[in-house]
Amino acid sequence: MTDQVPVSEITPEELIESIETGDGIQVLDVRAPHRLAGGHIDLLPEDRFFNMAGSEVVALQDLGEIGIDKGRPVAVVCGHGNSSKGIARLLGERGYEARSLRGGMAAWMMSAYPRTLPAPAELDHLVQYDRVGKGSLAYLLVSDGEALIVDPARNWRPYVDRAADLGAKVIGVADTHVHADYISGASELAGTLNVAYYLHPADNRHAYEGTPGKLKISELEDGTTITVGRAVIRAFHTPGHTEGSTTYLVGDAAAFTGDFLFVKSLGRPDLGGKVDEWTALLWKSVQAAKETLPPDAMIYPAHYLSDAERQGDRTVGGGFEAICQSNEALQMKTEEEFTEWVKSRVSSIPGAYRKMKVINVGLLAVSPEEADELEVGKAECAVG
Repeated sequence: MTDQVPVSEITPEELIESIETGDGIQVLDVRAPHRLAGGHIDLLPEDRFFNMAGSEVVALQDLGEIGIDKGRPVAVVCGHGNSSKGIARLLGERGYEARSLRGGMAAWMMSAYPRTLPAPAELDHLVQYDRVGKGSLAYLLVSDGEALIVDPARNWRPYVDRAADLGAKVIGVADTHVHADYISGASELAGTLNVAYYLHPADNRHAYEGTPGKLKISELEDGTTITVGRAVIRAFHTPGHTEGSTTYLVGDAAAFTGDFLFVKSLGRPDLGGKVDEWTALLWKSVQAAKETLPPDAMIYPAHYLSDAERQGDRTVGGGFEAICQSNEALQMKTEEEFTEWVKSRVSSIPGAYRKMKVINVGLLAVSPEEADELEVGKAECAVG
C-alpha cells in the first residue's frame, strides 16, 4: 500500500489574504453547480474560479479538463471541508499545489477578517471585521483598556480575543438594529461576558406581529451615551430600515450607521412588512443625518454591496461629504422623489429573513447547522 499524499489545508482568512495579495491562487468549488446560487467565493476573476462536482472530478482521466493552471496554487472548496480533502489529495497526487479550505463554505460564510481602521482621537484602536462571504461588517472599538463590540456575528470569539490581545476588557455589546440577513451574536456574547447589550427598544419585538421580544437589553433612546474608556459614544436614532435603527457616533469623527446608510445606498425599508411607513421614516432619518453628521465624519456601515465601496486599503467606509455627493439615495430633493426611488428598487425578500428576525429577538432558537443554512448567501439589505 502506497503512502497517501498528505492533505494541506488553508483557512478562510489565509485564502482572503492570498486572493488580496494577488498571488494567483485559484479556487475549485466541488459542490454541485446548483449550490453556487446560495453563495460562492466571488473575490476572484472568473478565469480563476472553477466549479465541478467532486464525483465528476474523480471520474476524470485528465484533470487538465477542469481548466486549472497547474503552475498556480488552488484551494478546493466543498460545503464543510470534508469531501474537498479527497479532491485536494487527488490533485496533489497529480502534481498540483492544492489545499482544502478548512471548514468549507460554512466556515467561509462565518469568517470575519480583521482590518485596522484609523482610530479617532477618542479611541486607541478601531478594527473592522469583514465577513466577505456575507458582505457584512462588525466593529471593535477600544479606548483606555475598555472595548465595545458593534454588530457581532454568531462567531464572536475573534472579537473578544482581539480585544484581549489589545489589552482591553469588553464592557459592552451593541447592535445597530435587529438584523434580518444574519443571526446576531450580541445577546449571547453579552450574556456570556455579563455586560450590557445595547439596542433600541423599538427593535426588541417581532417586526411583523408586534410580539415583545425576549432580549435582555440596555435600552437606547436618541441621545443616549455609552462610555468606553475616554470615549463617549452617542446613540443617534435613524429609523427606516427598522424602527429602532440606531447610528453610533464617536465625536465628530466616526459614525457606525448599521443598515441605515451604506457607502452607495440605504437600508431597505420593506423587510418588516411596513414599506410605506418605514420609507417615510427613512426619508426623515436621511434629512436628520444631513443636518447632524459632520462633513468629515467617516461612515462605517454594517454592509457593502461590492468592492466599489472599499477604500484603497480594502476597508469599507467613506467621508460623509463624499458619500453625499456619490450616493444617489442622498441626492433626492423631495420626499415624493425619494419614495418613488426607493419603491422602484426594492426586490423580493429572501425567504430566511423573516425567520432570522424572529431568532434575533429571542423568540426562536435553532441549531448551529440550521443557522448555517439560514445565513447562506450575500446580504440583501440595501435598496438597489
